[in-house]
Amino acid sequence: MADRNDKKSSLLADLPTLALAIGVALVIRTFLFQSFYVPSDSMFPTMLIGDHVFVNKFLYGLRVPFSDTRLPGLREPRRGEVIVFQLARDGRGLYPGDFRRELPRDAFVKRLVGMPGDRVEVRDGQVILNGEPLAMEATGETFTDSVGRVFDVYIEVLGACSHHILDHPTHPGINMAEITIKPGRYLFLGDNRDNSHDGRKFGTVRLQELEGPAGLLYWSWDWNGGWLELLNPLTWWDNLVHRTRWGRVGRFENCFPSDGEPPGRSTRRS
Repeated sequence: MADRNDKKSSLLADLPTLALAIGVALVIRTFLFQSFYVPSDSMFPTMLIGDHVFVNKFLYGLRVPFSDTRLPGLREPRRGEVIVFQLARDGRGLYPGDFRRELPRDAFVKRLVGMPGDRVEVRDGQVILNGEPLAMEATGETFTDSVGRVFDVYIEVLGACSHHILDHPTHPGINMAEITIKPGRYLFLGDNRDNSHDGRKFGTVRLQELEGPAGLLYWSWDWNGGWLELLNPLTWWDNLVHRTRWGRVGRFENCFPSDGEPPGRSTRRS
């Protein structure tokens, strides 16, 4: 009986420490940094399915939970940044959060192309920003996705940020008539332009829905199975050895200087 009472006393003594640890973890996740997993191919070749990145949640200003209020941030979002944001969704589509407040939210990641006040059009796969087509340079290289589709790799110059985009040679592209972006809203596009459900379909997103820019890529593996399968040690070992993209861990190429040589012009995946 004494041993049982001692164990209970020890557990009760540890509860404040455990509660503090949980509280600190919740504060970090809510206000500072959050992990994001890339589930789709919309940001090929910049981000691959299975990439895990940390998102800086305080850079654009802390969001007061359960409200639309956002505290002043360290800086404004910048054109060309890869940003995680929230959209409302149902079984029929995606919507800006303020358009369908009654729906649940999901996190998405895309590249910020249009800023407040910009005029943006997409014609035959090319972005026209404030009346000027964005410069595009063919790299002469290709990118093959997991189902065997082959894309041409281009460099798109987006202000001070150059980055890779994909183009399917036989795909007609997803056009968008010119829009003028309202104050406080932003337009996001995927780098895999022919296979991205992005602002061309769901429109613009408010600052309040922006979680923050994608930062450190801390894990990446080519894994499409369920988490329950990882309970099998043999499955874990196989994924760790054969499916982990060790070369991507610890870095994230958001963009490269427009006047510099890009660090690796394509990422090939077989």
